[in-house]
Amino acid sequence: MNTKKTNSLAVTSLLTAISASLCCITPVLALLAGSTGIAATFSWVEPFRPWLIGFTIFVLAFAWYQKLRPRTSEEIECTCEEDEQPSFWQSKKFLGLITVFATLMIVFPYYADGFYPETNLSGVENVNQQTSYEISIKGMTCTGCEEHVKVEIGKLEGISTLEVSYEQANAVVTFDKSLTDINQVKAAINNTGYKVESTNKSE
Repeated sequence: MNTKKTNSLAVTSLLTAISASLCCITPVLALLAGSTGIAATFSWVEPFRPWLIGFTIFVLAFAWYQKLRPRTSEEIECTCEEDEQPSFWQSKKFLGLITVFATLMIVFPYYADGFYPETNLSGVENVNQQTSYEISIKGMTCTGCEEHVKVEIGKLEGISTLEVSYEQANAVVTFDKSLTDINQVKAAINNTGYKVESTNKSE
């Protein structure tokens, strides 16, 4: 029946939409669960994200077509009492909710950073001990990844400035080297599941 087919398509599109944003959903779940090391678990999904989004949109569009298209005379003849009064799970409202939720999952990377607390830096206590590094990081895919790295580095003492960019795949950090050293900063990043590739002293 068209209703069953439409429901299957709706569920498929939802699962695909969630899969498309797993790379950014996982860091948030890791933060909430207090298990930061799994943040980068699904970063490998990122290259497939455009294809998953495209497939989700295609499946949803087809599901709506199946739901809205006029029924043929044969389908009308086969209509049973159950089809005349469809349940919520077979209704347009249900498909609409699936569509909204799938859309929220697809755009999740654009608002993922809103789930992270503000990073409060302790600051440099001794200006003469201040040093800066640019750190190349592998595995970040969205603003949520940036915030995850910021949260972990921000826990260290003596951090005065911190900028993280997933687009540049790096972090620029300034800290009081009498309180923190570059190895601690690297360890904080690696503990998130993202990996430090190189460091460059920039003072």
